[in-house]
Amino acid sequence: MNTASGFSDPLVTNTPPPFNELCARIDDRISTFLDAKHVSDRIKNVQEQTRTSLEVIAEALERYSLPELSLSYNGGKDCLVLLILYLCGMHRRGLTQTSNPSSNIETAAAFADYLKDTPSVKAIFVGTRRTDPHGQHLTHFDPTDSGWPAFFIRYLNIPYCSLYDLGYTSLGGTTDTHPNPKLVRQPSTQQVPQVGDANNTLKPKFRPAYELVDDYEERLGRDR
Repeated sequence: MNTASGFSDPLVTNTPPPFNELCARIDDRISTFLDAKHVSDRIKNVQEQTRTSLEVIAEALERYSLPELSLSYNGGKDCLVLLILYLCGMHRRGLTQTSNPSSNIETAAAFADYLKDTPSVKAIFVGTRRTDPHGQHLTHFDPTDSGWPAFFIRYLNIPYCSLYDLGYTSLGGTTDTHPNPKLVRQPSTQQVPQVGDANNTLKPKFRPAYELVDDYEERLGRDR
C-alpha cells in the first residue's frame, strides 16, 4: 500500500473469495486506511468521515438485528461506499459467516414486494449526500467533504461502475442520463481521438467523474 495514493491491488479480483473472507479483507483494508499516518489533509478528512460512518453503522447494528435492517443499493458511488462500510461493520460484529447474502433489490416493484414479504425490516441504510435532492434536510450524518465517496473508492481500489470513467457523474434512467458537460475535454487536452458516429459527427471525450470539483454540479448530466 502507498498511503499517499492508495492500494495498488484491487479489493475484489475476477474470482471473488467467500463472503466472510471478502468482508475480512474489507475490514483489514479500511483499518489500514484509518491507521495511515503522515497523510494529506484530504485523506485526514476522509478518515474522519469514515470513522463517523462506521460509528453510526455500529450503533444501528446494536439497535437492530440483521432481519430488521436493509440497504438501499443502486450501484452509485455513495451507496457503494456505504455497502463497503456496512460489510466492514458487520464483520467487526462477527455477522458475516453466511455464504448466501441476500440479493440486491433492483426495481421499485421488487422493493415493495420485499418489504411486504419482510415485515421485520425497521431501518434501511441509504448512501446519500447533502447535495442530493432533499439531502439537505437529512439528519444524523454531517455533510461529507467534497468528493469523498469517489476518493474513498479509488483510494481503497474498490471496483465500480465503468460509466463513471466516461464522464457520467449521476446515474439515472437510460434515456435521461448523459456525461456531465463540466467534464468535457477541451480540444487541447484530448489525449485520444474523438469518437465519431455513423455520420462521422465527432463526439467529445469526457474526463472521469472523480475529477469533478463541485458536488453541486454532479447532476448536470441528468435531464431531471
